Formats: sequence, C-alpha cells, structure tokens
Amino acid sequence: MKKLMQIGCLLLLAACGGSDGTVRGEAPRFLDDACSILDQRPGYLRAFRAAERKWGVPVHVQMATIYQESKFIADARTPLRYSLGVIPVGRQSSAFGYSQALDGTWKEYQQEEGGRRTRRDNIRDATDFMGWYMAETNQRLGISLYDARNQYLAYHDGRAGYARGSYRAKPWLMRISGEIEARAAMYQQQLQRCS
Repeated sequence: MKKLMQIGCLLLLAACGGSDGTVRGEAPRFLDDACSILDQRPGYLRAFRAAERKWGVPVHVQMATIYQESKFIADARTPLRYSLGVIPVGRQSSAFGYSQALDGTWKEYQQEEGGRRTRRDNIRDATDFMGWYMAETNQRLGISLYDARNQYLAYHDGRAGYARGSYRAKPWLMRISGEIEARAAMYQQQLQRCS
C-alpha cells in the first residue's frame, strides 16, 4: 500500500509540470508551423501578445527571433569550449534561455524593467526582454519593430555593433538575418489562419 501511495504521489507531481506545458529542454514539434507551436504551448501566445501590447514588437518577429536564438528551448545554452580538444573550459558566451540574453544585458533589463525575479527560461520574461530590447533599438537606431532582419542584426551584434556596421564583415550573420526575415514573413502568414 505504501509503495502504491508513493507511485501515486510521483504521478501527481509529474502531472503538475510547467504552466505552459513545456518539458525542460524540449522544443515544440513542427517549428515551421506557427499555429502548431502555439497550439502545443498556449502560454507562448499569451507571452507574445503581452510583449506586443507593451512594446509594440509583433508576434511574428518575436517568434522568428526566438526560433533562431533557442529553437523554443527554455534552457538553451551556447556550446562548451574545449582546451586540447577534451577539457571543458566554459561556454562560448553567457547566453541562456529562450532569448539567449547575455548576463550583462539581462542584468541591465532587470534593473531597468524586469525586476530581480525575472528568468531567462521563463517565456513571459524572455519575450518581455526581447520587446524591451527591440523597442530601445527602435528608439535609438530607428529600426522598425516590423523589420525582423535589422532588428536581429542589432540584437545579435548589439546596438553599438550595429551602428558601426560590424555585421557587414560576417557573411554568415547576413545569411541568418535573411533567414529570420523569411521565417518572420512565414509566421506572419500562418498566424492569420490560427484559431
């Protein structure tokens, strides 16, 4: 009887997982279908819409950026670096979570907007961060909130890097920003048919 109670308690705890249905480290299926993503994770749409209302960044731009940064994986991290090919010496950067925000930029966001309790692996906090960052980019550099390509370039290289044109020396980043622009357009079309 005691064993049966323990199993029952474990099943109950497992059923009370994350509020948006997210399994830690697991992305939604069918990442090329915005409606499927939002059907699988209803909490995402609430977070995207809240950031859109607060900051003006459209849902499709947020989704395309998160796709590129983390593939919708809450606890995404950059790969480890190795010394002598086998000894781990740390990560490529401090980027973490849905938005892949760096430690320093996240702290700036927490101080200015989010508060101490915000977490990069929380979709609502991550989308609010992205909205905050992109709205500042719009204000400082004049990049439209609907311009997924250039918003991403400024997001990736930082506003100062974007202003210097550092992205021009990175053909791989130019290619990726084009892919993000195309994905944002695809998501925008798909979102019009979502129920």
